[in-house]
Amino acid sequence: MSSETSESAVPGAWLSPAPPVPFGGGEVFRGTDAGTVLDFWRYAMPDLRTNTTRGLLAEFLVHRAVGATARNVEWESFDVPAPGGVRIEVKTSAYLQAWGQRRLSEIRFSRLNARTWTPEGGTAPEQSYNADVYVFALHTALTHADYDPLDIGQWAFHVASRALVEATGQGSLGLASVRRLCGEPVGYERLAERIAACSPRAACPNTAGRGGAGAADWTVAAGGSAGRTDGEEARS
Repeated sequence: MSSETSESAVPGAWLSPAPPVPFGGGEVFRGTDAGTVLDFWRYAMPDLRTNTTRGLLAEFLVHRAVGATARNVEWESFDVPAPGGVRIEVKTSAYLQAWGQRRLSEIRFSRLNARTWTPEGGTAPEQSYNADVYVFALHTALTHADYDPLDIGQWAFHVASRALVEATGQGSLGLASVRRLCGEPVGYERLAERIAACSPRAACPNTAGRGGAGAADWTVAAGGSAGRTDGEEARS
């Protein structure tokens, strides 16, 4: 067989992509005057208030808060792979949208359970709850004049363990239900601590008192070695 035979022509071959190489933004598209990767990023995500981008921003904040180093693949059944192997699902919602509204949006967090998918096995026959910890990220701005997508203090984070979310048997939850489930929200500075407290081998603060594992105890709590608006469902 010729060494030039394509991988797809080999019977039974599994077409596995190479690991992605992170871009810095200054890379230039070859063979065209289409500009740089940064130009593309500016085109693809010009407004941090849109539902899809706002959802990605919330995932990014959780990723940074827990010190994650890996990025999950797009079809994974959860959003953030935290240190220690803890799987985190991030749901976002907001009162304001990137379009005109007659009233503030109802806060609702959807798609809490779903059918998993893998390249090898395809789609699972049943829906399941697929994360260890659920973060319900709410952008709290009530007027467009106040909405500042760069102000992380405008986010409120409710956090619950999988056991608590699964016990509801629901595929979506409104804000009142999330508050009953999670207790008081936390700001970004306490997000890692609350996630650790709701991780496997730890009890969520609303069921076992406040406190729990601090940010420095993350890997221990995680088993390591030491919550939609009408437009939000597009991302959440």
